[in-house]
Amino acid sequence: MVARRRKRAARDLEAGVPSPPGYYAIPIKFSAKQRASHYLYVREHRVREGTQSTWPQKRTLFVLNVPPYCNEECLTRLLSPCGTVQSVELQEKPDLAESAKEPKSKFFHPTPIPGFQVAYVVFQKPSGVSAALTLKGPLLVSTESHPVKSGIHKWISDYADSVTDPEALRVEVDTFMEAYDQKIAAEEEKAKEEEGVPDEEGWVKVTRRGRRPVLPRTEAASLRVLEKEKRKRARKELLNFYAWQHRETKMEHLAQLRKKFEEDKQRIELMRAQRKFRPY
Repeated sequence: MVARRRKRAARDLEAGVPSPPGYYAIPIKFSAKQRASHYLYVREHRVREGTQSTWPQKRTLFVLNVPPYCNEECLTRLLSPCGTVQSVELQEKPDLAESAKEPKSKFFHPTPIPGFQVAYVVFQKPSGVSAALTLKGPLLVSTESHPVKSGIHKWISDYADSVTDPEALRVEVDTFMEAYDQKIAAEEEKAKEEEGVPDEEGWVKVTRRGRRPVLPRTEAASLRVLEKEKRKRARKELLNFYAWQHRETKMEHLAQLRKKFEEDKQRIELMRAQRKFRPY
């Protein structure tokens, strides 16, 4: 029974490479010296009808199981026989939010976690996707004409790429701040136009703009507001209006007189001890 299962598994392996449903397996090797093959699982990128997608339909190839040593340049070279590759984007996991994204910055983005990734490959023509789904292998990632760095050479290259160019950083920050200022100015202009204008149902949108400036939400500002409210309440409060207020005022006055009498007694005793007490 076990021998039959082994023979059946061997026949299935010879017939084709097992792959997830709906995917086509493309074998690749790091170099010609490598015996074992690594498999990329590809399919045409599709989204539900009526859903907007970041990548163009019928021209995007979705790739699974991309190894760490295979970057955008390697994928472009491996898939270029199928057609002209327009763009390649690597991600840690598939992007479920099918909406437009802001362009990534090479200075301000989290360091990718080394490991297997997914890729979105965009061809100039839909025929490139069809050709990639029938691509035969194994394909070589590192060749003599296009070597891929590994080991200590890759570490040195990654460290050199991590050193930031100050001038390029300044240009990118200035560009971002200009775009941000334009965005804020447009939002303020739009809010100013919509202020006090009722919509179709007659509702008026309340905005932050107003005659009185908004207080900053800081601890010092909050303390100042509390002190102001306390002084305002003290001015409005009626003194000795109620009987209990009059009674408490008398008791406090008597307590202060007793305290002052005790302090005077202690001072006189001290002066007598120092022979400086002259009552007459």
